[in-house]
Amino acid sequence: MSLKTSILQLLIFLLPYLAGLKLLISWRKKKVAPDLFFFSMLWTLLLLAIYVGFYEVREGSFYLAIPLVSFLLFLGCYFYNKPRLVNGFLFNLFLVISGAYLLYNFYLTKNATVLLLLAVVGMIGLALVLFGLVSLIILLYWNAMVVIRRESHSLANLLTLILAIFLTLLLIYDTFVANRLPDWATSLASILPIGLTYFAIIFLNFLTVSILYQFNHPRYRQDFIIVLGAGLLNGETVTPLLARRIDCAITFYQAQKEHSAAPKLVMSGGQGADEKVSEAVAMKQYALEKNIPSEDILIETNSTTTFENMKFSNEIIQKQKKAAHVIFASNNYHIFRAGMFARKAGLRADGIGAKTALYYLPNAFLREFIAIIAMNKKRHLVILLTISLILLLLTLIAILPNFWS
Repeated sequence: MSLKTSILQLLIFLLPYLAGLKLLISWRKKKVAPDLFFFSMLWTLLLLAIYVGFYEVREGSFYLAIPLVSFLLFLGCYFYNKPRLVNGFLFNLFLVISGAYLLYNFYLTKNATVLLLLAVVGMIGLALVLFGLVSLIILLYWNAMVVIRRESHSLANLLTLILAIFLTLLLIYDTFVANRLPDWATSLASILPIGLTYFAIIFLNFLTVSILYQFNHPRYRQDFIIVLGAGLLNGETVTPLLARRIDCAITFYQAQKEHSAAPKLVMSGGQGADEKVSEAVAMKQYALEKNIPSEDILIETNSTTTFENMKFSNEIIQKQKKAAHVIFASNNYHIFRAGMFARKAGLRADGIGAKTALYYLPNAFLREFIAIIAMNKKRHLVILLTISLILLLLTLIAILPNFWS
């Protein structure tokens, strides 16, 4: 493949891509919520599929259908029920299939653009390998120190520190202990790394679908916005974290008001033992101070959990309007799990997420992951017990001949 041909192939892709991207950005900047990253990625995937498909069809091959089918499978499952872990698995499967397809496409077409894309993916993969376990541990310790310095010293805020200590002990064991154990003990001890690998795969799927869930784009035709409560400051004042949730809902409320009728805000949160007022009452007061009319604010004051937020809010909504269009607002790390509870409560509602400080996200996502694991703890326990029994059986098979000899 000559240099002239390679440059021509790159230009055939880059010129329409950059021109289209410029038009896309100009269009989205006029919107209340431009979501430039989301729409830029959609444009990139669309044009890339057309480009590589064109060169493949020229060679009389049609294997592009495989990643396209995997992507359509993901889309179908995702839009049928967004807050499910299987959606994260299906999207990651699509990425793996797409990577394999790009290798095949380059082998078939020797296209310079595909080679460049593979090089970028390869560098990202190399960076992840070089990042490694040691670097991850260092990052976790650093993040834990930042969280401890800025937040309260509760167990929920120490999760990155606990994970860092656990991975440190695992690294020490793997480096200094594992190679000195007899074969049967090594086989039995492999229960731990295999179990960790199992949870790592689940966490990857959870993280993937949680990120995808951030790109919800509910239409400006909502009847109600449920705002999920959180703890109060001094038992009566909205915390900065809760204020961001309310502000997120108010932003959508004001944007919809410019297009059509304003939705009702449902402030949802009961009164804790250490609180002077219910969270919903404090949230309503905050919204009133933001010039939201009182008649556009409903309060739900009985809930103590996210599931109850959804259940009791839905009861209020059903009394107001059957078959209502509903969304909910919470912090971005929380909306995926909240979406699961919404479906459980009979609400077909998507979430919109308020931004959270970057330093707090690792801890927050770990907490959400643990909560999701706890929701299906029996299933995970059965899988881990099955893995353990298989490894135990293999260990016994390995040591019994030596025992009888």
